[in-house]
Amino acid sequence: MVNLTIALDAMGGDNGPPVTIPAAIEALAANKSLKFLVFGDQYQINPFIQNTPKSVLDRLEIIHCTQSVSMDEKPSLALRQKPESSMRLALEAVKNGEAQACVSAGNTGALITIAYYVLKMLPGISRPALVTAMPSLSGHKTYLLDLGANVDVDELTLHQFALMGSVLAEAKGTPNHTKPRVGLLNVGEEEIKGSSKIKRAAKLINDDDEINYVGYVEGNDIFTERADVVVCDGYVGNVSLKACEGIAKLVVESIKEAVGKSWVSKLLAFLALPTLKKMYKRVNPDQYNGASLLGLRGIVIKSHGNASKDGFKYAIVEAVNEIEHKVPEAIGHRIAALNERS
Repeated sequence: MVNLTIALDAMGGDNGPPVTIPAAIEALAANKSLKFLVFGDQYQINPFIQNTPKSVLDRLEIIHCTQSVSMDEKPSLALRQKPESSMRLALEAVKNGEAQACVSAGNTGALITIAYYVLKMLPGISRPALVTAMPSLSGHKTYLLDLGANVDVDELTLHQFALMGSVLAEAKGTPNHTKPRVGLLNVGEEEIKGSSKIKRAAKLINDDDEINYVGYVEGNDIFTERADVVVCDGYVGNVSLKACEGIAKLVVESIKEAVGKSWVSKLLAFLALPTLKKMYKRVNPDQYNGASLLGLRGIVIKSHGNASKDGFKYAIVEAVNEIEHKVPEAIGHRIAALNERS
């Protein structure tokens, strides 16, 4: 029985339908309660649904779109000049109640701008925030926000980010089912460190009884169990995320280069293969794909632009999880309670 409907921007990302459609078909095959409204160029989509079982195809509705948003398009132009784009119409479907979430791998700036315009913010929320889960050596996930939706924000917005991140982490579940621990990213753990804005934000977060604030955290704490949620502005968050991606790529490429240098290194790599596979499975970027755009009156999931088919499937899974946990409603209730206390 279908009870979950997701609007899919099939044209978004570096690859478009060759990735988004096979991922959607596999997601439908794995979850019989799922349906997709697929927005995009039907002539580009149709080749990728050939030989799809009828039981799956019946839950994949294609809505032909004459426009799409390119990855390098200015967000303001995408908003004004592309009213019939696959991205815009997918978001409109969420607004109109035809879908419960939107998933797109498209232009991040355009997605944020159009989502802000179409869906509007939850009452009491001033800015949306991009958040994703980061891996750790223990398998613990830390939610980092904002990842770039807002380059600079004030202490009130950082407080809202902390509250939204806490709600998301609580919905997903934390180790030992404890209340999510929230940390504020800073240049040191000492109270005397950081800008005046960070210090003001720390006071607001610490004074909120609904937030389990654990104090300042540093960049390396993102990958430990120090906190379940790490809060920062979009400039710092985006730089942190891109640096992490670069380091991960450096490590993988360095291992590949070292393995190929001699027969001894190849033999050692073969012996270590089971361990390497386990390590890769833990940090595989595909399973962390799918950043949530929190604070909107609807669920919007941003997939990485160059995500693989498996990576895009994880973004779909993230959308399903947020639908089932009613994340926007939970954030709305928490913000309303905060405003009543203020």
